[in-house]
Amino acid sequence: MRFHPRFPFLASRFIFRALMPYAIFSTGGKQFRAEPGVTIKVPLLDAAPGTKITFDQVLLASDGTAIQSGAPLVKGASVTGEVVRHAKGRKIKIFRFARRTGYRRHAGHRQQYTEIRIADVTVG
Repeated sequence: MRFHPRFPFLASRFIFRALMPYAIFSTGGKQFRAEPGVTIKVPLLDAAPGTKITFDQVLLASDGTAIQSGAPLVKGASVTGEVVRHAKGRKIKIFRFARRTGYRRHAGHRQQYTEIRIADVTVG
């Protein structure tokens, strides 16, 4: 991978990130990449802020040197984290319109999510 000579700090950032343990897990019908110390937003979970939570549906896991891929899940792998808070995302505006009839409808939606700070990635 080549980087621009005026921005050598980008190279060290990508190399360092590749050596960290990480996992790709599934929750709420979506997939997320988890690294220790990173905060991610997942669909709303039924857990109080401050509680520990474990995700067992790990699809891919890496300890920084070797990568384990599951078929469909990696045995013994898990991602643990702490619930930071529950919040709503940015507003999505819905506007329905039919020309020449005076038909206009306004609506809005804010998706709820849970913010989780990843504490540990365990490779099985």
